[in-house]
Amino acid sequence: MQYFVGEQEYFKGIGKIQFEGKGSRNPLAFKYYDAKKVIAGKTMEEHLRFATAYWHSFCADGTDPFGNATIDFPFRKADKYANAIAKADAAFEFFTKLGTPFYCFHDIDASPDHEVAAEYEKTYQKIADELLARQKASGVKLLWNTANVFSHPNYMNGAATNPDFNVVARAAVQVKNSLDVNVKLGGSNYVFWGGREGYMSLLNTDMKREQEHLARFLSMARDYGRSIGFKGTFLIEPKPMEPTKHQYDYDAATTIGFLKNWGLEKDFKCNIEANHATLAGHTFSHDLQVCADNGMLGSVDANQGDSINGWDTDEFPTNVYETTQAMLVILRNGGLGNGGLNFDAKRRRNSTDLEDLFIAHIGGMDSFALGLEVAQKILEDGVLDSFVKERYSSFDTGDGKKYEEGKLGLADLAKLGHSVKIEKKSGKQEYLNNLLNSYLFG
Repeated sequence: MQYFVGEQEYFKGIGKIQFEGKGSRNPLAFKYYDAKKVIAGKTMEEHLRFATAYWHSFCADGTDPFGNATIDFPFRKADKYANAIAKADAAFEFFTKLGTPFYCFHDIDASPDHEVAAEYEKTYQKIADELLARQKASGVKLLWNTANVFSHPNYMNGAATNPDFNVVARAAVQVKNSLDVNVKLGGSNYVFWGGREGYMSLLNTDMKREQEHLARFLSMARDYGRSIGFKGTFLIEPKPMEPTKHQYDYDAATTIGFLKNWGLEKDFKCNIEANHATLAGHTFSHDLQVCADNGMLGSVDANQGDSINGWDTDEFPTNVYETTQAMLVILRNGGLGNGGLNFDAKRRRNSTDLEDLFIAHIGGMDSFALGLEVAQKILEDGVLDSFVKERYSSFDTGDGKKYEEGKLGLADLAKLGHSVKIEKKSGKQEYLNNLLNSYLFG
């Protein structure tokens, strides 16, 4: 990765972020993320495949439902096109100073939106050329992009699931162009986040018809993407609600069921966001495991929520218990393939210094790096895996094995049930919690 600075340096006084080790007290240095350190045959950079999110890092200005903007961006220009160019310069300067090898964006994060579709297309393609030039100059790659078909008032009733066909057609303009741009930029994946693909009330909703329309739209997008040479993975990002009352991609299990029902599972996988999993009443590692068990773990939006606040707070991940358990699933899965760990996280509204953007990412990268190291120690030690294997050992031989292999009928199983002797066996949850602590703090 080449250090990139455009016509103007925006993050002055901040150089390339270095690894200094856990003894360092420098807030602008990595304590655990050593990009070239080899773990289990791959470098940390190869395992973690970090990406920076364009929208939170270079668009989110601290505005919330209760207050106006608090964060100033030094690249902000009055002219929309000039602003997009300056934003791209600032973004690639940030990527290369921080050392994230990938980035992600929504179309209107990077390129100005236009009411006229033809103007939207023209400008988007021009900005894509600018992004490509910066990718070539820096070595930073596109992990994925997507179309924002949820923010504009046109999409207040959804995009692909909108009851008005005209809105569905307008959404196709953005998705088609975003796929065109993805191929131009060499994107590894393409994401669908259905921010409004759900309902607020069943009183005005034909849910069956909307889901049929969603499946048709995804199929058309898949077919178009393949026709223009997109060889990557299509990703669905589950979320249970917010902004809608109920979204159709509620969680990993619901999303996988939908994809399999419509024959999309060969082209689509899941992009799991930690905070979305917890909003659905699951742990982060639960939704990752559901995907891994179904061969559909594609990529990860790395963040965390707040257990007190009941909404999508998109905080930078600092909980090493969560990152360790996440990395256990990812390592057992054989990694993320062409996916990665994208920081779909934003600075807090009162973190207004430019260096806070670096500090937030450094903390998230260190948390996953430490989680990776601890998870690998757990796997190498084998105690946890051996415990789980022993817990299910009654299915490894004899009648238990016959049951798993489908060689017993219900009558056979019931007959065996007459003579079994059941012994109480502890699940040892407290022991396992303490064992996890010993790896983290030992």
